[in-house]
Amino acid sequence: MLAIRDQRDRDAFARLYDHFAPRLKGFIIRSGAPGAQAEDIVQDVMLTVWRKAELFDPHRAQVSAWIYQIARNRQIDIARKERRPIPDELTEEPDCEPDASQIIAVEQETRKLEQALAQLKPDQRDIVERAYLGELTHQEISTMTGLPLGTIKSRIRLGLERLRHELKGMR
Repeated sequence: MLAIRDQRDRDAFARLYDHFAPRLKGFIIRSGAPGAQAEDIVQDVMLTVWRKAELFDPHRAQVSAWIYQIARNRQIDIARKERRPIPDELTEEPDCEPDASQIIAVEQETRKLEQALAQLKPDQRDIVERAYLGELTHQEISTMTGLPLGTIKSRIRLGLERLRHELKGMR
């Protein structure tokens, strides 16, 4: 792993892949994922290992613990994504135009939300917007920003608490 981290050694990565890929697949299948999905997760995990090799710190964790944690987090992200409800398609009646009061109410709510978002700390606002407006998973945000997953979750939680406080009188 150190050769991968320090020298981007492809041969070392191939050996690491050959060692961990079948073990990860078995681990993921035992935790309830179908075989095809397990293979996809293994590919994603190993790609993350290659891309994020510079984050590996042998003083904090063993290689196996680090890789299995990445796999576990990826499984959780996939499970959350699959359980995310898909909204029903909104249909408007062809003859029904929104009246002026509805348009004004939506515009006012939008302005209040924008103002509440502006009250957040910049780091919280960025993460909340990525999660809810960008529809990214916590892991995707972590990967994009390089921040630990726990930091992402904390910023979202704190940001949402602040938004609830700012918007509590709206509805």
